[in-house]
Amino acid sequence: QVQLVESGGGSVQAGGSLRLSCAASGRTINRYAMGWFRQAPGKEREFVAAFLRSSSYTRYADSVKGRFTISRDNAKNTFYLQMDSLKPEDTGVYYCAADSGIILSSIFESRHWDYWGQGTQVTVSA
Repeated sequence: QVQLVESGGGSVQAGGSLRLSCAASGRTINRYAMGWFRQAPGKEREFVAAFLRSSSYTRYADSVKGRFTISRDNAKNTFYLQMDSLKPEDTGVYYCAADSGIILSSIFESRHWDYWGQGTQVTVSA
């Protein structure tokens, strides 16, 4: 079992930055795929970014490409989402996810991920 705990959410004005953290426990994450999803009120959970175990395969949603960066620190068993140039449409609850066996073609759908954090709120004001 893997337990994930997000932190770093908050309120920021458009154009600002936030860095989300996802601390893992129960297993070392260096062999896990790690991802970030978000959910706005009244909308479905959507893919934001992810990388597979090797971190060679990294994918971003088109809406965040060039503004968000996903990274990991295996020594701390933690991975991150650096969010720059934030927009009001980035507002939502952000969730981190982990999976040991997910394949690249499945990372975009939340139903394929096994482990989830509790979520952290990000609010971007205009």
